[in-house]
Amino acid sequence: MKPVAFEYHAPATVEDAVGLLARYRGEAKLLAGGQSLMPLLNFRLSRPAALVDLNAIPDLAYIREADGVVRLGAMTRQRSIEFSPIVRRRLPLLAEATTLLAHLPIRTRGTIGGSLAHADPSAEYPAVLTAMDGTVVVRGPRGERVLGPSQLFRSYLTTSLAPDEILVEARLPAPPAGAGFAFEEFSRRHGDFAIVGIAAMLVGDGLRGVSARLAAAGTGPVPIRLRGAEEILEREGLTEAAIEAAAGRAAELVDPDSDLHASAAYRRHLTRVLTARALRRAQARMGRL
Repeated sequence: MKPVAFEYHAPATVEDAVGLLARYRGEAKLLAGGQSLMPLLNFRLSRPAALVDLNAIPDLAYIREADGVVRLGAMTRQRSIEFSPIVRRRLPLLAEATTLLAHLPIRTRGTIGGSLAHADPSAEYPAVLTAMDGTVVVRGPRGERVLGPSQLFRSYLTTSLAPDEILVEARLPAPPAGAGFAFEEFSRRHGDFAIVGIAAMLVGDGLRGVSARLAAAGTGPVPIRLRGAEEILEREGLTEAAIEAAAGRAAELVDPDSDLHASAAYRRHLTRVLTARALRRAQARMGRL
């Protein structure tokens, strides 16, 4: 099957792109990497009146660090993130998550902005944004908005972006040197979307005084911050008993659906197993970078 007929635009600036979205009044789609949009078009699950191609806007592709925050332009390719020295040094959790993303051809075209705006709850980047308390910058005819994960993600494949707004940047705070990190996921085949994924970040001395960040992918309509599990670690430290208790609490915090890939009970089981695994790997890395 092929897409329905649509008009095509390749604006050179974000302002021009916003203007086009406003002109079509919700009937236009943005084209970034196209790894999610093109199949939807080919199956006619999406029938836009126009495509607004962001690939000709050079100002949307960059990786910059300033004041302890790494800023990534929405059109930054996943492959660029994978090999960025800044990301490897300052955002190792993002770097590790990127290596788990699909396959090389997809990472070559896929973008961080496209992944976040697509809002698949099984995807790695939304979980990383959630675990790291990152934000995104959204631009539209009414100006800019800065949104946290809970403000951005609404449900399956649904965000709070208005039809005439564009996600233009992701901002991730760089953890202090020596932070432990790990992204664990389980999928049926390498490159498939994760059935469950866990992003973990640990800061502290390894026992007492630890600060923990945990987020789950694939366990509900949006990525889930596992605050109850974090509290156990911050209260009890990184003892083996605390890690097991935190993993058990993580499984209690999620409310996954059953589908053709896994039952809700299996997703809860994976949440417990992968949380413990991620925490142990993150703990082993503390103080090394």
